[in-house]
Amino acid sequence: MRLVICDDNRILCEALAVALGARGHQVLATATTTALGIAAVATHRPEACLLDLRFSDPPDGLDAARVIRQRYPETAVLMLSGVADPSVVAEATRIGVAGFLRKDRNVDEIGRALDVVASGGVVFGPVRTRPARSRAIGPAGRARDLTSREREVLRRIVAGQGTGQMSREMNVTTSTLRTYIKTMLAKLGAHTRLEAAVLATRENLLSEQTA
Repeated sequence: MRLVICDDNRILCEALAVALGARGHQVLATATTTALGIAAVATHRPEACLLDLRFSDPPDGLDAARVIRQRYPETAVLMLSGVADPSVVAEATRIGVAGFLRKDRNVDEIGRALDVVASGGVVFGPVRTRPARSRAIGPAGRARDLTSREREVLRRIVAGQGTGQMSREMNVTTSTLRTYIKTMLAKLGAHTRLEAAVLATRENLLSEQTA
């Protein structure tokens, strides 16, 4: 793929450029600020932009992703971050990014994620990768099987709540909550809470229409 890499760590940018170049990708430019990253996308019109989430100077990665998706929709955005807050991932999904990976993924995993994005797929979470629309039964159909408690758990996960907070506010034991989560994930065909949050946001699973 033809790429622009945007991360405030110059050494990381250069290392990724070399490593991904060795795997057949063409890195057109690297940038250490989002302003420079957006400018590089405008100049080179790459197929994808690898974009960090946190920057010391505004705009942050989410705002930069929003600009890129609005102005240059032909450029897919794959976000890299040291955090995996479901609420942040949900916002990234609403923006229309093609993927969200933790920065501790190795280069081979990032390369595989780019391959999925190149084929029109999406990549979220610890490299659980698949093409979009791969399942015969759509997420909305599976969401109808959720009980009210499982739907509440999903809504709280999308809001970024952790196990302790959910357990306290729902007045259930941790073991009961984990059972709800396990069953909810199985019904949605998701492997992680993060993936469930992405599905819920992308497919609007918590709307009244899917209730």
